[in-house]
Amino acid sequence: MKNNSEGLQKKFGERLKDIRQSKNLSLRVMAANCDLDDSQISKIENGKKNIQLSTIFELAKGLGIEPKELLDFKI
Repeated sequence: MKNNSEGLQKKFGERLKDIRQSKNLSLRVMAANCDLDDSQISKIENGKKNIQLSTIFELAKGLGIEPKELLDFKI
């Protein structure tokens, strides 16, 4: 189960990074938009941090997208 969880974290992080970069946002700007720390976002993007549902909503708000867009990736 842990491997599957880690794989999902990695896929989510890749999706987050792709969207952030497509919007030309730096980690710092996005962090300010989300009211999160840029090192925390970096850990999420690198699949090193498991997050809560509320964090997905904060990230989506910071990107100006719907939360479901962050979950639009193949498993």
